[in-house]
Formats: sequence, structure tokens, C-alpha cells
Amino acid sequence: MDWEVVIGLEVHAQLNTATKIFCGCSTAFGAEPNSHTCPVCLAMPGALPVLNAAAVDKAIALGLAIGAQLNRKSIFARKNYFYPDLPKGYQISQYELPVVGQGQLMVQMADGTEKVIGVTRAHLEEDAGKSLHEAFVGQSGIDLNRAGTPLLEIVSEPDMRSSAEAVAYLKKLHALVRYLEICDGNMQEGSFRCDANVSLRRPGAPFGTRAEIKNLNSFRFLEKAIEYEILRQKDILESGGSIVQETRLYDANRDETRSMRSKEEANDYRYFPDPDLLPLVLDEARIEKVRQGLPELPDAKRARFMDQYQLSAYDAGVLTASRDLADYFEVVADGVEGKLAANWVMGDLLGALNKAGIEIQECPVPADKLRLLVQRIEDKTISGKIAKDIFEEIFHQGGEVDAIIDSRGLRQITDVTAIAVMVDAIISANPQQVAGYRAGKDKLLGFFVGQVMKASQGKANPDQVNALLLERLQKPD
Repeated sequence: MDWEVVIGLEVHAQLNTATKIFCGCSTAFGAEPNSHTCPVCLAMPGALPVLNAAAVDKAIALGLAIGAQLNRKSIFARKNYFYPDLPKGYQISQYELPVVGQGQLMVQMADGTEKVIGVTRAHLEEDAGKSLHEAFVGQSGIDLNRAGTPLLEIVSEPDMRSSAEAVAYLKKLHALVRYLEICDGNMQEGSFRCDANVSLRRPGAPFGTRAEIKNLNSFRFLEKAIEYEILRQKDILESGGSIVQETRLYDANRDETRSMRSKEEANDYRYFPDPDLLPLVLDEARIEKVRQGLPELPDAKRARFMDQYQLSAYDAGVLTASRDLADYFEVVADGVEGKLAANWVMGDLLGALNKAGIEIQECPVPADKLRLLVQRIEDKTISGKIAKDIFEEIFHQGGEVDAIIDSRGLRQITDVTAIAVMVDAIISANPQQVAGYRAGKDKLLGFFVGQVMKASQGKANPDQVNALLLERLQKPD
């Protein structure tokens, strides 16, 4: 009997405001421990929180982008629990009335299928501090710089049925918050992380008992943690055991999840409205102002790329995976054939960036320079093969497209007479291959093309070479 996997994700996106959610302390990453603190985020007696308006606007933007219900009145609550890096002994969050209600996100799978994943809610809250263990022997340090950093917790419905769907959803949400410029999406620094709730059930049966895997900060870790958890729960259930509702951690070194603590229920946190914060009330003017400031969103951009540049759904999906990549592509594609521009960006450019381990924002080849290179292919100045060599040189050493072409004498040979001389010479020098081709071995055409391109040092126009070879080879002596 098969098991059905049920997955829901809770994503924590640190909002990229300049200051914390309830005080004026900086949210900059990497400062000396406890240097970005004040009486409010240190929970000193008598210190009162004041809500950061920019954090609210960023939450509204996310709600609009996923077509969610925006609650015109939401409440901040105290979520009570003890942890060393939680100064107040409670976290200011939202519970029964979050700022963003139900919405949805459409994700594209690798096989081209699409699936709608429901979003239950997205609520504002403050982050906790951080415990430091590495620099101390037998004790821990506490850094409260992160305490009070604004978070938007985005809770999905349990709509995902595989690790692949969970990764696709997280990637789509990651792209969206970066498009909206509400979160930098830096997973290594923890500004975008998620908890995965995983359970198994027989098809059609009620939901099983879930385990929560905490603080996953990479797409790969999410996939591997879910896959491990599926196997762990399956082994227990098929051995006649039962799943314990608990919180688990993923150990990347051992590629396993391990128990952290029993899973708390909402009543364990003893939520109650925070008496120091008034209800958050949204008016239509504020919502409309945020709406007017929204960029073109990924789904709309993907559809436009397919229509405007005649791209496949897959190509458009890759090119709109990040706003920076989409912007780069549009500069390259300005005035050139869209598919050719897409092939260069998706192939040579992304391949080089991946090999060098850098992001598109740090690309050493400006988009307008790559566009000129593509134009030189289109106007037959150079061949695609020579363009690849020029791209490699510019990527690693810099330089200008036309200057490299001229200094190295790379302009394509388009003189039909000159190409015909080379073609005739190659045919005369290879009578055995000519006979083989005329006897039906069509693949030998590639041999002749290669010989002509070698003789021309790659500069002969490939289309003219192919046309002349076909003409000569198909004509009997």
C-alpha cells in the first residue's frame, strides 16, 4: 500500500527595513555582537514598542502579490515561551488576526505542469536573538543584534505532496520576495529560512501526525531533509509504530533529522493581545499606494516574455526566476532575436556564472556588451563559435567586442568566392569521403564542414559553407 506525503511550509522572511520592527536600532548584518540594541529590544522595564510603518507596507505588498485577503484590522499578540535569546520571555507576533489572510501561489514543476499552493496567512513578528556556541567552552554567548528584526512569517496550506513541490514553492516564494524588494533572500545569513511540516497518510485518509523540521536555509537542505523524514516515518509506520508530534533539526553532515523537542501547540504559547500595541488598521489609500508601487510580478513577466520574445514556457521561467536576471535579459534582447538572446543568457552566461560561483549582480560582462556580441552574430560579422571565444575572453579578462574582433582578425569570411576555393580544395583532398557521402553516408557532411572551418580558422560563414558543400557534393564529377 502506498503512502501519500503531506507537506506544509512556514517561511520566515526577514524584511529589509533599515531599522527593527518596534525600535530604531539598525538591522544591518554582521555588526559586533550586541551593538545594535536599545532598551526596547533588550526588554528593559518601561520600554515601549513603536511599530515600523515600512514593515507594514512590505507585508501589504506580499499580500497583494499573492492575491491574498488583507485584513483591514489585525492584532499583535504576545507569544510566550522561554529561550535564552528571547529577552522579553515572549515574542511579539500575530495570531488570530494576521495582517495577510488567505492567498495562493502558482508553481511550475520541472515537467512543465503547474500547481496552485494555498497560503494560509502571513503575519508580522519580531525575530529572536542568536545563541553563540563556537567561541565559548562549556557555555554559550548571546547576541541580541537580530532581536527585533522584522519578520514576515508566510504559512502555506498542507498542499505539497513531494519534496520537489516543496522546493518549487520555496523557490517561487524566494523569487517573489526579491522581486518585491521586501527581503534580500540571503539564505546563508538566515534572512530567508523555512520550517517544513511533514506527515504521511494512506491516500484519502485523514492527515497523519506531523513532524516539524526547523530552520532549513537552503533549497537542497529542504529537499534532503524532507526525503529523509519521509523514509523515517515510513519505516516507523510500516513497523507498526506511531509518529510522535515533535520538532526536529536537519543535520547536513549526517544527512538526517534528529529530535529537538516535543512540538508545541498554540495553547502552549498562551497567546494574548499585546497591551502595548494598538490594533493595526489598514485604510484603502494606504493599500492602493502600495499597489501602485508594485513591480511587474514573476508570473506576468513570464507570460510577457513568452509573447514578446517568442520563448517557451521553460525558457521564460528560467529567465524570470530572479528580477536581476530578467532585467539583464531584457537589455540583451533589445533589438536582437529573442531566442538567440535567451540561449546566450541561459547557456554561456549562466554557465560561466555558475562555474565562477558568482551571481548575476556581479557579472563581469555588462548586458549591453553581451547584446553587442549577439548583434555581431546576427549581422554575420562573426560566427557563433568565435563569439564563444570572445565571450570567454571578456568574462575573464575584460575588453570590448569590436576591439577584440579587429585586433585578432576574427571577422567572418562571407565572400562566396573565397569560401568556394576552400570547399573545392577540401573536396579534392578527400575523394574517399566524397565517394562515401555520395553513396549515402550523409553524416560525412559534418566531416567536410569541420575541415572547411578548420581551414578558415573558424571564420567562414557556416551557412554558406553548408550550402556550397551540398551543391558540390551532390553534383556528379
